[in-house]
Amino acid sequence: MAWHLQLRMAMTTTAETIDIGLKTDALTEVSDILQQVLADAHVLYLKTRNYHWNLAGGRFHSLHALYEEQYKAIEISIDEIAERIRMLGCASPGSMSEMLSFASLKERKGQLITPDDSLASLLSDHETVIQILRAAIASIEDSYQDAGTADLLTGLLQDHEKMAWMLRSMTALETNDSQQDPSRSQ
Repeated sequence: MAWHLQLRMAMTTTAETIDIGLKTDALTEVSDILQQVLADAHVLYLKTRNYHWNLAGGRFHSLHALYEEQYKAIEISIDEIAERIRMLGCASPGSMSEMLSFASLKERKGQLITPDDSLASLLSDHETVIQILRAAIASIEDSYQDAGTADLLTGLLQDHEKMAWMLRSMTALETNDSQQDPSRSQ
């Protein structure tokens, strides 16, 4: 039996014993949504660490510090998401192969990366996660009435909006500086 079917069976068996005011189907379906959120958080965490390690070029110090701050925040959210899946009575995926099968984000191999490329890549991923979270929150509120999970995801949404804003601001700062001083763009 495929590992994802075994995980699904384990989730259903455990979810049936949970009585927190949500139907068993809601517990497993919300957990399915959370699996993607968890998987995307793992990919984004690893990508942010990758860029923290492999950043090369100007602005190294400031971006190195920013990426460390961001991957530490994502690391905390990973634990919160996995624990929410467990609170719903389901098994949390725990291997990279599982994470990659659930993720919508794509990983990037370890190699040197420029500040501009790293900023653009992370900003795009945060914006993708924000869109996924918005849709998940609406679905969880409307279809499942799971205020606890919606609240968790709303907090994550705000965290990703802030991280995206910081990345966008770093990009805008460089663009504005280059426009004001043409010698900086060379």
